[in-house]
Amino acid sequence: MKAEDLSDVRYEVDRGLAWVIIDRPQRMNAFRARTVDELIWAFKAAWADRQVGVLCLTGAGDRAFCSGGDQKQRQETGDYGPSESGLFEIENFHRVIREVPKPVIAAVNGVAVGGGHVLHVLCDITIAADHARFGQAGPRVGSFDAGFGTAYLARILGEKRAREVWYLCRLYDAATMERWGLVNRVVPAAELRAEVRRWADEMLEKSPTALRVLKHSFNADSESVAGLGTMAFDTLGIFVETEEAREGVEAFAEKRPPDFSKFR
Repeated sequence: MKAEDLSDVRYEVDRGLAWVIIDRPQRMNAFRARTVDELIWAFKAAWADRQVGVLCLTGAGDRAFCSGGDQKQRQETGDYGPSESGLFEIENFHRVIREVPKPVIAAVNGVAVGGGHVLHVLCDITIAADHARFGQAGPRVGSFDAGFGTAYLARILGEKRAREVWYLCRLYDAATMERWGLVNRVVPAAELRAEVRRWADEMLEKSPTALRVLKHSFNADSESVAGLGTMAFDTLGIFVETEEAREGVEAFAEKRPPDFSKFR
């Protein structure tokens, strides 16, 4: 893959900062398999580029950072579409966010929900526009993330808050998430890009080797969660084929509340 092959993601480098932008605003920046392939490519391009010291993950437009997996695609084809490897590489992308030896900022410019919420949780720093909204959706649409999306989230929010986020599937505003410790800074939407630039420039002044070792040190304490994630994705692959999971997808597509009562 080359930069000119990108269709779902934009990749831009500006003065040491690599912007990785999910560019599917018509789908609320939801990711399909190709999107994930391109995100991995962009992160590895930034990893290899010695001129890049900081990465920023964000979404196109002002409505969504990322709304998770593309449920319309899933409803239409039963999966997230074709990929280069034939696999849906979202678990690999989670690993790349953590393994890239440079700080990663999430610039949350709108809704960060479901799998999109997990992406910002995995980033080192989260800066949010004041209109941003955060939440999980898995139990509402017949899905779940029982790896980093839950166990690592609980390390940040605490067990009670993390369970609330997953069990109730509510949306929370940026001020609440800043108060809970999941967001580092909230700014007016018009200032989001400039605020990311300020934070990146401060980090770009620091020793890259020190930042690299610090990032891996922070991650080492939660590395065992990766094993939980692998088990969870294996289980999810089985679950999505069930009638229960299909009810969640169909309800989402039909814009109606799901009826899971018969599966209790």
